[in-house]
Amino acid sequence: MTKKVENIAVLTSGGDAPGMNAAIRSVVRACSYYKLNCFGVFKGYEGLINNEIEELNARSVRNIINKGGTFLKSARSQEFRTKEGREKAYKNLLKNNIDALVVIGGDGSFTGALKLSEEFDFPVVGIPGTIDNDINGTDYTIGYDTALNTVVDAIDKIRDTASSHNRLFLIEVMGRDAGDIALNAGIGAGAEEILIPEEDMGVERLLDSLRKSKKTGKTSSIIVVAEGDKSGKNIFELGEYVEENLDDYEVRVSVLGHIQRGGAPSCYDRVLASKLGVGAVEALIEGKREVMIGIVHKEVTIVTLKTALEKRTHKHDKLIKVADITSV
Repeated sequence: MTKKVENIAVLTSGGDAPGMNAAIRSVVRACSYYKLNCFGVFKGYEGLINNEIEELNARSVRNIINKGGTFLKSARSQEFRTKEGREKAYKNLLKNNIDALVVIGGDGSFTGALKLSEEFDFPVVGIPGTIDNDINGTDYTIGYDTALNTVVDAIDKIRDTASSHNRLFLIEVMGRDAGDIALNAGIGAGAEEILIPEEDMGVERLLDSLRKSKKTGKTSSIIVVAEGDKSGKNIFELGEYVEENLDDYEVRVSVLGHIQRGGAPSCYDRVLASKLGVGAVEALIEGKREVMIGIVHKEVTIVTLKTALEKRTHKHDKLIKVADITSV
């Protein structure tokens, strides 16, 4: 017989993402609504190991839905990668009479959550929080929409100076293994070319494309590059290569970096986080474990953590075609 859940803990782990606070708020207030006790774990798995756990109530999370980052903090934990570290974390959960854990994070966070659950038979539910949108089993992750808008806004500003000086700008965005930010922001900002990890465009094709653009009358260009693209060059090497092989362009490189993770979450991310937080608590009440709460075709869904950790199967072919057509 499944033990009734009465005390739920929530933590954020891995890279922060706008909307994490909204997700924490939703978990805490869903617990309050269903007359459950909620505990916040500070500094992710590291805080779980060090017993940095505090009880939260509905008022503990007031005025945070509009804040970026995570008020529970996040941290990488090497110790949690070991079974001994996970055992310390488990004992602290028991010490605080916690019955289940909600983990807000990405694939690394879910890997740790799954191991904790499997090794100690402890109920865990995941909420996908990462700007990369690289989690299987959900159409969107918390933070992705906000990051997209941040990137598009930055590219719009860079385009102003590119146009003023007839320059070619190579703009690096986050996305080590997933090109969602680069592809969607590139289309949204009108980029001439977009380099993503899923598609090996090749530097020679890039040069040919830029030459054609020049012949059609373009005097400046924006190239969006995901940090994990397959060109074989980092963005500064790529910039030098383009400048050496194209006489007509003055090349500049801009790395947007961690600006993409910051800022107030968009309305979409706030609503998504609220839906997933409530879904996580309700899943635990229903006796679910080792699952992730996601969103598919606008509906909240549940998939196993193992499914969430599988390589994504969706392809970008149609969107790549849109990018090619609209950049002529």
